[in-house]
Amino acid sequence: MKFVILTGMSGAGKSTALKMMEDIGYYCVDNLPIPLIERFAELAFDPTSEMNKVALGLDIRNAKNMGEAHEVICRLRENNMPCEILYLDADDQTLIKRYKETRRNHPLAVGERVENGIYSEREKLAEIKRDANYIIDTSRLLTRELKGELEKIFLNNQDFNNLFVSILSFGFKYGIPTDSDLVFDVRFLPNPYYVEDLKYKNGNDKEIQDFVMQFPQAEEFLNKLEDMINYLIPYYIDEGKNQLVISIGCTGGKHRSVTLANELYKRLSGKKGYGLRIEHRDIPKDALRK
Repeated sequence: MKFVILTGMSGAGKSTALKMMEDIGYYCVDNLPIPLIERFAELAFDPTSEMNKVALGLDIRNAKNMGEAHEVICRLRENNMPCEILYLDADDQTLIKRYKETRRNHPLAVGERVENGIYSEREKLAEIKRDANYIIDTSRLLTRELKGELEKIFLNNQDFNNLFVSILSFGFKYGIPTDSDLVFDVRFLPNPYYVEDLKYKNGNDKEIQDFVMQFPQAEEFLNKLEDMINYLIPYYIDEGKNQLVISIGCTGGKHRSVTLANELYKRLSGKKGYGLRIEHRDIPKDALRK
């Protein structure tokens, strides 16, 4: 029997995730009142029940009883009804942007600023977040990437350590990404921009990749960077970090940074213990300025 409580910040994607859980065979119930969770769990765990995979959505609409959630979960686990907690999170800036785009009111900020509601919600959910088995930060995740993470955990039963690594290429002339954890400058490499036949291509094109990687310093840089990332990641996981953004920049974010970001992504792909994605922030911006 799999019993999953899906909770987290409003705007982090809980409704979408619950639909995805339903798609992979879970019986899903959204926002059941907290005082009814134990009774529902007893029915689900009953040997005569036809339910073998259950996902229960829990959010701040239960605000008055949210303080009871920790005690309820402890009692379930003590009574041989093991439940797993999936917590979806996102940074404040992303949550505010999502609320503005959808023109929705935060459930704890009726008549007030969204920021106040987010702050209050984080306080109310702090305890259940500490109880969580899985924490997924959706700040930079596409819908298909979230689906892949859920399938990894709940369909394929793969190990999951809550860390999601984003490799991001960018151009310094457009500014350093504000959410970067680690920033690397690859402007020391020869620039394909000054080669006429390569000027309007980018690091996703083989010609640019061949040009950049022909230089020994590019390979040496990648070797040292890969070694450092492999060294750091276990410590990030131990510290409970759930989002790591590795930003690689060149002048325009089109040639060198894209090539090296792609190469690093290839080297880290398939490693166990964390999710991985890649994004090239500034290729479209440069394309518009040809």
